[in-house]
Amino acid sequence: MASVDNITIYDIAHEAGVSPATVSRVLTKKARVSDRKRIAVEALIQKYKFQPNVQARSLSDMHTRALGLMVADICNPYYATLVVECEKAANKRGYTILLCNILNNKELENANLEKLYAQRVDAIIQMGCRTDDLVSDPDYVTRVGRISQKIPFITTGKLDGINCYCLNINQAEAMRLAFEYLVAYGHREIALIGGEKRDRSSYQRWQQYLYLMDINHLPFREEYVQEGGFSVDDGYDCLQRLLHSSRLLPTAVIARNDYCAVGALRAAHEHGISIPGDLSLISFDNTFLSEIVTPRLTSIDYNYAAFGSALVDRAISLAETGNAPKNSLIPPLLIVRDSCAPAIRA
Repeated sequence: MASVDNITIYDIAHEAGVSPATVSRVLTKKARVSDRKRIAVEALIQKYKFQPNVQARSLSDMHTRALGLMVADICNPYYATLVVECEKAANKRGYTILLCNILNNKELENANLEKLYAQRVDAIIQMGCRTDDLVSDPDYVTRVGRISQKIPFITTGKLDGINCYCLNINQAEAMRLAFEYLVAYGHREIALIGGEKRDRSSYQRWQQYLYLMDINHLPFREEYVQEGGFSVDDGYDCLQRLLHSSRLLPTAVIARNDYCAVGALRAAHEHGISIPGDLSLISFDNTFLSEIVTPRLTSIDYNYAAFGSALVDRAISLAETGNAPKNSLIPPLLIVRDSCAPAIRA
């Protein structure tokens, strides 16, 4: 809690366990508040001899009706698509999106977080960067923890040990959909390329891949798992390494995302490998890339419209009422196109 002289409406709200909007309602007496919440807020107002400034006297002044949106890299079509859907959802609710592109830079990530806090946005949504780390960065946890005491923080990843809200893709289900589709086509030699195990979602998919290999009684080959990032070049390099290191080439490849799949397509073409004739290829994210390459990619979709709307709804609900589910999962959907075919060998 801040010193008595610097007490804000956000401090009162945090200690009372209510939203800033609830404190404002108690102060202005313009809307009904439950007796329990009103008594708790009034007790703290008396305790700290709190005197709201003129801007804090009305509910409308307590909200900027702006949501801060921090994105790892807006050039990535996955993030770009999700941001557009968030903006559509926010506009429908009368809110504005303040977009900060992190560019996968930790210093910029810190600076953008502090900037949104200083602008007193009603909530902050973060997609990617350190909220995607498998092990949370203690420095960033501390930083977000301080800010989330006053401004709701929502992420599509996770941060351990602080009061944030998570809306995640069901990674295990996404991998299951991709894997079982290939198994139904008769594939037994299935490779996994791209991503990094320090990345939470990549690690979850890798674990699910191992589990599915085991329960389907399929032989695991270490060279079939090629770790290596998320870009087109990473996908290209991963498939190149796989083709050069494996004595028995897989009949199917699962790529970390559409970017990696596009790189794999280029590597396969250079080696005279037909997709899907010689090698089936499936990916994740179902961005516009999956429709414009040849063959068109079978990919896992996340219903971006529903995903973006859910993120914005959660942010606004927390800002206005202080209530929202703590953790939720977005169900994936398999979109079948042209890049998979029956296995060339049983």
